[in-house]
Amino acid sequence: MTHNIDKKYMQLCIDLAQKACGNTYPNPMVGCVIVHNNSIIGKGYHHKAGEPHAEINAINSVAHKELLSESTLYVNLEPCAHYGKTPPCSDAIIEHDIQRVVIGCRDAYHEVDGKGIERMRKAGIQIDVGVLEQESYALNRRFFTFHKKQRPYIILKWAQTQDRFIDRAADMKNGTKGVWITDEICKKRVHEWRTHEQAILIGTNTAHIDNPQLTTRLVKGNNPLRLVIDLKNRLPDSLHIKDKSTPTIIFTQKQIPSQHNLEYVRILNSETMWTEIMGFLYTRNIQSLIIEGGARILEDVIEKNMWDEMRIFTGPEYFYRGIQAPHIHKKPDSTEYIGNSKLSIFFNDSEATISSK
Repeated sequence: MTHNIDKKYMQLCIDLAQKACGNTYPNPMVGCVIVHNNSIIGKGYHHKAGEPHAEINAINSVAHKELLSESTLYVNLEPCAHYGKTPPCSDAIIEHDIQRVVIGCRDAYHEVDGKGIERMRKAGIQIDVGVLEQESYALNRRFFTFHKKQRPYIILKWAQTQDRFIDRAADMKNGTKGVWITDEICKKRVHEWRTHEQAILIGTNTAHIDNPQLTTRLVKGNNPLRLVIDLKNRLPDSLHIKDKSTPTIIFTQKQIPSQHNLEYVRILNSETMWTEIMGFLYTRNIQSLIIEGGARILEDVIEKNMWDEMRIFTGPEYFYRGIQAPHIHKKPDSTEYIGNSKLSIFFNDSEATISSK
């Protein structure tokens, strides 16, 4: 019975934390609920980096602080134990004499990683860890991937036809550039995704052929940092990607001076390009990255097994000939229908067998 009650309140923590998706970087998403005699007396979540953490917001929301010493605090991530932009949450929990703390999962960040749990246990607090652990981990998979793999959480996204092409053959385009496979409803969903992630990357051909803006103009939210691979500096200044309307980085082998909102980062060796890019993004604290193509980049990332999630739209059209999409020999982890298309989500695991054949 107690375990079911714990799961109920932990799910509420996760739901609260999710409200700040896309706004807490480089911090994780955290929600907190304080319960006294099976009644919620306080709750809160972390809104933005530099602002109070979820536990502090929850404690501050409690009207009768004398009840805290008889309450249970639920939080989806281990309370911090270090001084950053805010004091340690574990200290605040100890100071308010909270007797029991239920935690979704441990914090992988090296400044925490069990230290908050240890500090609270030494203070005599009952600590229970692992309630909705998988769900808590999934919520902050970007944060955990960044700290464990020292690179962003990588989402591959593309749209394909019923016969698995992502673009028409050149002789079938009749002079047109990019071909839209899905519809406006799918397009809006993609813009919503962009508000959740820190960066978005495309290659030279996609930038030149499709001339995308890579913004969130259809929805309210932050624009991701735009990234373009253009090793030979072939892209003209007339493209949207060079309009300086939002911060943009171009990875190139040329020595080019940066400008306002248009930064050039030199790649020293094309053979080590991905290592250099991932290392650069790690130093910039970029925890999540959407890669939208084109085909060569998608295949290269897949071949290197450097992806964490795939989001694939399958539209109603047939192209019959063209540029093939990567082929996935694995059932999707989830599917749904959006607008005129089917959306399939895949997560990387050892059972995935993927090729461009």
